[in-house]
Amino acid sequence: MSSAEWVAYARQLHEGSVLPAGTFDTQFTFAQALSESAKAAKNTLLVVSIPASDNEIGGEWGLRALSRLKNAIGRVESSWRPASPDEGFEIVRRRLFEPLHEKQAFVARDAVARAFVEMYGTQHSEFPSECREAEYERRIKLAYPIHPELFDRLYNDWSTLDKFQRTRGVLRLMAAVIHSLWERQDGNLLIMPATIPIDDPAVQSELTRYLDDQWTPVIAKDVDGEHSLPLRLDREAPNLGRYSACRRVARTIYVGSAPTQRAANRGIDDRQVKLGCVQPGETVATFGDAIRRLTDRATYLYIDGSRYWYSTQPTVTRLAEDRANQFHEHDVLDEIVRRLRDEARSRGDFHRVHACLGSSDIPDEREARIVILGPEHPHTKGQADSPAREEAQGILDNRGSSPRSYKNSLVFLAGDSTRLKDLQTAIRQYLAWKSIWDEREQLNLDPFQSKQADTKRKNADDTVNARIPEAYHWMLVPSQPDPKGSLEWTEIRMQGSDSLAIRASKKLKSEEMLLVQMGGVRLRLELDRVPLWRGKDVPVKQLVEDFATYLYLPRLRDPDVLIAAVREGLPLLTWQVETFAYAQSKDADGRYLGLVAGAAAAVQVESGSLVVKPDVAAEQQRKDAETAREKAGDTQTGRADSEQPTGQDQTTGGDTSAGTDTGKPTPPVAPVYRRFHGAVQIDSLRVGRDAGRIADEVILRIPLNSATDSI
Repeated sequence: MSSAEWVAYARQLHEGSVLPAGTFDTQFTFAQALSESAKAAKNTLLVVSIPASDNEIGGEWGLRALSRLKNAIGRVESSWRPASPDEGFEIVRRRLFEPLHEKQAFVARDAVARAFVEMYGTQHSEFPSECREAEYERRIKLAYPIHPELFDRLYNDWSTLDKFQRTRGVLRLMAAVIHSLWERQDGNLLIMPATIPIDDPAVQSELTRYLDDQWTPVIAKDVDGEHSLPLRLDREAPNLGRYSACRRVARTIYVGSAPTQRAANRGIDDRQVKLGCVQPGETVATFGDAIRRLTDRATYLYIDGSRYWYSTQPTVTRLAEDRANQFHEHDVLDEIVRRLRDEARSRGDFHRVHACLGSSDIPDEREARIVILGPEHPHTKGQADSPAREEAQGILDNRGSSPRSYKNSLVFLAGDSTRLKDLQTAIRQYLAWKSIWDEREQLNLDPFQSKQADTKRKNADDTVNARIPEAYHWMLVPSQPDPKGSLEWTEIRMQGSDSLAIRASKKLKSEEMLLVQMGGVRLRLELDRVPLWRGKDVPVKQLVEDFATYLYLPRLRDPDVLIAAVREGLPLLTWQVETFAYAQSKDADGRYLGLVAGAAAAVQVESGSLVVKPDVAAEQQRKDAETAREKAGDTQTGRADSEQPTGQDQTTGGDTSAGTDTGKPTPPVAPVYRRFHGAVQIDSLRVGRDAGRIADEVILRIPLNSATDSI
């Protein structure tokens, strides 16, 4: 016996009414007598079900009738609770599926349950914690071929709706779902929230009959249907369309959130969404990407932290999408330029970074610099006439209307033509959400919408920051391998997570297209290869100009690299073979002043200093040594003559005029050098090694003729 009809009848018996069936009170006197009679009779059972929803009770008189009926029956009742979710598994299985009899069917069921549990265990951070327990495997077997998550949503959430009957409503819905999936020959392992065919009219009718009428357009636009957003997103992205990821995510969120609109904690979290979507063998990250895409573009999908739900009220997402499409292209490009110039604050190993400037605004300097081309000059791999190549060539050739001198100091960075479109889309989203956040008071946004706008604005900003290095990954480097050949462009694709200039400088250094240090031996090789000598020498200032001008020379970070190379090559013991000499200047006769070779020196650029060929320096040193010896000999001869009397022989003491004169001049006596000086740089960390080398190369090679000889 159903008490719903009894309550519906009794609530019509208002006080004072005279009806053949008796008064309001006599109804419950009869109920008490009936229950007492059933208790006294043998083999008799009186079953009374109590209505649970307010719609079935029906107003104040219905509540009074229900209270009186429960009081009358309660003295002899034995309460039975409704079917639990686990019992509901068996009820639905018996009504809608054939029982399992064959051994192979049990093996298949157990294999499916084990596959799901292993997936939940290996990726425990992606799913709710209860899924990893052994009890959940038992629940999967009990509910097979329906996923327990679907039963939980129906029994725990949908059963709270007034019109939804706990068991009968589940049976009606699942009958429509199973029939639709059978007609479509669905091959999924289990029936999950994500596999409910909400686009089927029969299934959709069962899901909307318990809800307000406003849900029909929500489903058609944002959940499932021929023209729905999830289906469109799946078609746009092949990796998502392979699994129908967006549509499955939308179905799961709808099933989990539609009946909880008035709950304090609305919606389901991201782990429950994945629990209702992912099957063994599928990538969880794919469905995470689908959630992100849906929240970016859906009109009725809300997000709060990690919880998602659909509502009949549009979100500010629609407003943001409309505004994003309304922004002019110049606004988008200006925002990209602003962010690229912010990137220019990090220079890496470059002297300067020029972002989105014209050729006249880029100075002609000797230091290495990188030019970041604007978004209106994209580059495509292998395209010789891309806008980026043409712009880079124009900047390399000229500074404004004047020819550029220091071409070997510039490299260029350009955006990829395809990735720049994605960057512009992200910029539009950022500008749209920023404008909504800035106008939140004028738009009269509630606290939740304001929070959503702020979250979306920050997420869009992060997306833009991530896409800038993804878009700007082409380096265009001018070079000239053959000094007599033509200019060539090398395109290099950058990778990494650092700022643009840092990534570029690291890549160029690894490819030896940018030198931040250079040894003296390497400098000597470059001097001889081209050659760079201007006769017997070359001014240091001229070398600085050469390395900054000619593309067939190594690209140096700045002139200090060249000065350090000269300074490093001077004190080498092998300078006559491997490096060079250095002079402070040269006089009118071509003699080098302040000549240094094989010793350290303070190298200068602007004072007329020169790098000298080693054989020329050695020849001048030899001549200087001979001149010094001649002067030393003349000095000793003059001293010997001054020590004896004029005109008198030193031995006999007689007059020298009386002696025999042969007529031959006396040759000068060569001076004997007994004291030597030298200087050498010693590594403070390897003193013993360097001292031993000095002993082998210098001291042991000098003959000591007497005890008075010294070093």
